[in-house]
Order: sequence, then C-alpha cells, then structure tokens
Amino acid sequence: MTASCEISQLSFNLTRKTAQLTHRPVPLSCDSPHHQRTRKIAVPFPELTYARKLFLLATLPLILSVAAIALVVAHQSRTMAEREIAELEEQILSAKRQELQNYLQLARNSITTEYSPAPPDDEEAKLRVTQILAAMTYGQDGYFFVYTYDGTNLVAPRDTRLITRNWAGLTDSAGTPIVDELIRLARQGGGYHSYLWPKPSTGEEAQMMSYVIGLQDWQWAIGTGVFIDDVLRSVAAARAEVEDRVTRTFGYIGTITMAAVLLVFLSGLTITIRERRLADGKLKKLTQRIFDTQEEERGRVARELHDGISQILVGVRYALELARRQLKSGDPKAPASLDRSVEMLGGAIGEVRRISRDLRPGILDDLGLGPALKSLTEEFETRTGIRTELETVVFRNRLDEEARIALFRIAQEALTNIERHAGATEVTMKLAGHRKGATLLICDNGRGFDPADVGKRGRGLGLRNMAERMEQLDGSLTITPRHPGTSIDATVPLKHILPPATSGRPPAPIGSAR
Repeated sequence: MTASCEISQLSFNLTRKTAQLTHRPVPLSCDSPHHQRTRKIAVPFPELTYARKLFLLATLPLILSVAAIALVVAHQSRTMAEREIAELEEQILSAKRQELQNYLQLARNSITTEYSPAPPDDEEAKLRVTQILAAMTYGQDGYFFVYTYDGTNLVAPRDTRLITRNWAGLTDSAGTPIVDELIRLARQGGGYHSYLWPKPSTGEEAQMMSYVIGLQDWQWAIGTGVFIDDVLRSVAAARAEVEDRVTRTFGYIGTITMAAVLLVFLSGLTITIRERRLADGKLKKLTQRIFDTQEEERGRVARELHDGISQILVGVRYALELARRQLKSGDPKAPASLDRSVEMLGGAIGEVRRISRDLRPGILDDLGLGPALKSLTEEFETRTGIRTELETVVFRNRLDEEARIALFRIAQEALTNIERHAGATEVTMKLAGHRKGATLLICDNGRGFDPADVGKRGRGLGLRNMAERMEQLDGSLTITPRHPGTSIDATVPLKHILPPATSGRPPAPIGSAR
C-alpha cells in the first residue's frame, strides 16, 4: 500500500507539472518585431479571499446605508433651515415694510395742511411741501424723495445732485429700472420696489427697499426707503451657520461610520483569528485521524497478510517440499501432498480476494450497490454467525458513484461495529429509494450504546467517519439507540440520484442501482 500511495503521489505531481507546462505562455524573443509591438505589462488583480468578501459584505451595506442616511439628514436639514431662513427673512422684511408705511404716513400727515387745500397749479404750496419733505430725514441714511410723473426729481436731501433733473429710464448696476417703476407704482396708488442704490453713509451700492405713494392731484410720486443689507447679511450668516452645521453633522456621521467600520474590521479580524485557530485545531485533529485511520488500515492489512496468506503460503511451501522429497524417494503419498498444496493455494487465492474485496469490492463497480451489500451481508453472516437480512425495493433511478461508495462504507463500518461491540444475534439492512433520495437503514438487536459516550476516550471514530461521509454528500445520518439494539439511518439527497436509463427496459430494483 505504501508503494501504491507513493506512485499515486508521483502521478499527481507529474500531472500538475504537465498542466503547468501546458498553460505556460510561450516567451517571445526581445528582438522580435511582434514582441515589440504587442508587449504589455499584466497587472495582477488582487484576489478576493473569503475574509475580504466577508469584510466587504459587512462594511459595504453599512457604508451605503450611512451615506444614504447622511444625504437624507443633510437634505432635510437644508430644507428645514431654508424654510426657517425664508420665514425669518419674510418677518424682517415685513417689519421693514411696516416701518416704511409708518414713515410715509408720518410724511403725509406733515404735508396734509399744505397739500389738501392747494389746487394743482399752486406752486407756492408745492415749494413748501418740498421744503417740509427735504427737512424730514431720519437716521444716517433715511430720507424722503419726490419725483414728478415725468421723471423729474424734486426732493433728494441726501443727494442734492439729483434735484431738478429728469431721471426717467434710470436703472441700477444690475439693470433693474428705478424711477420708471416707482412712478408706475405711484400711479397705481402705491407699492414696494427693491433695487441697488448708493448708501449715503458709505457711498457704496446696497440693496434698498422703497415704498412709494402717489399725490394724484400734483402728479407726484412721494416715497422713502430703507437699506436691507443688514437683512441680507443676517440671512447669509444664517445660511453659513446651516452649512457649518451640516458640515459638522457630516463629520459626526463620518466619524461614527469610521468607528463602526473599524469595529467591524477588528471584530472580523478577531473572529478570523479565532476561526483560523479553531480550523487549525480541527485540521490537526483531522490529520491525526487520517494518520490513525491509515495506520489502522495498514495494521489490519498487515495482520491479514501475516495471519492469513503468510501462514497459508508457508504451509504450501512445506507441503511442496514434502511432495518433492516424496517424488524423489518414489513415495506413493506424493500425489496426496501435491493435492494438499493445490488446496492450500486455493485458500490463499480466496484470502487475497477477500482482502481485496474488503479494500474495494469490484462488485460495487461492476454490479452496483445492491449486489455489493448482498455479498457483504452474506460474507458477514458466514464469518460471524450473526443472522443478517437484506431488503430492497423497486428503485427507478440510479445512485452516483459518491453515494454508492459512501453507503457501502457506512454499511461496512456498521457491520464491523456490530461484530466488535454490539453482541447482536440479528441484523436487518434495508435499502430504498424515495422522493427525497435514497435511504440505508441498518438495525441490530445488540446491547446498544449511549450517544453521550461517542468521542470520549477515542471512541466513536467509525461513527464520525460515517457522519463525515454523509456530510460531504449533504445527506443526513441518524443513529438511534433502541431497546434492544441500535438503528442507523443514512439518507442521501435527491441530487445524487441519476436519471433512469432511456433504453426502454423496465425499471431496475435498487439492488442493481449503480
């Protein structure tokens, strides 16, 4: 067996080397023009290991969900802040409008005694009214202005260069009409207008909101305005504060996300290290079990060869030497010695066949699982004297090779355990196919065992081997202690059942299933 394993290993290594040589690209010469034209540098793409896939699977949903939450929070924060800022701006502007109305009402009350009794062509009354309005200034930048409906300025106390000049068509630096719009509003009775205008206190342009009414008898537009640059600064400061708050929120979310990712990474690293240690421990145990199984099998084969074949061959040798001496001396017993030698050689041949059948029965490959189990049970009954019964039912499909080998080895291991430990007198083995797959059921009337003792003090190696074989097939193994005896239920799933042959022959029983 050692020489066979070494030959198999050499064959596997030779096959792998051949595959590597077959797939190795043929190098081109550096002087080849084709090589110079098609020369490329291959950049290896990092392979995603199981640990990396697990880390990505844990972190990507977290990062995407946190990013979505951050975007939603930012959007909601900006929307709410814009709504609050708009409400604040509207409140401030509403207060400014009310303030302008109060100023203009005060101015109108001041000129009522002059304006009300005066006819449209009373120039003296108009002069007195302009003087009254020109004197009514307030604050650093507050004043009243008057334009005739044709655009001529009559009152501008903060900028006297405007007086007596026609400003029809005047626009600010942004192209917004000023005088024409004020006159239009005055003709309609009054209204508000916003535009850019030089601020008297600084000389720089600032946003101004004006309120104007019309003196229809005199064809005048009288109004006043306030600069709302302080309002715009307040709104800009509020928006900046909102952006700063959103930025801080993003920073907090990013910090929490990084902490969570780091925690996931550290947790994954810890779990990976722990699982690797457990896997290494299991691998060591599995390796040791493989070595133990190999040594046990080698020891069994060695005992079989030494106690069986070796003894028989020694007996054959002595019988042949005796026959040779008898032939030389002319002893009439020589033919009997030769017959005994031939009989012993037949026994040796039978022993070799039995050992070969135990290692890998040829009937399993040639005739299928059913005949192999039948041969196994008959040999077991003959050798041990334990009454053994095999039952099969009609089975339309066929088992694949892995399932056949696994179920046969489970039956072999079960019979070995029954022979060594159960003390049973009867064994029943049933093999049947069904909609979910195929099941092998083995029952005995022995003394049974306690499942809790499996695995203690090195016990239960055969049961673990059976369980691992079924696990590789995605099947199930159920061991149930009974009174008396034990039942073993091994079931392989439907995927290990091959489709029935299309030869038109009647369905074969499971006993002949391959």
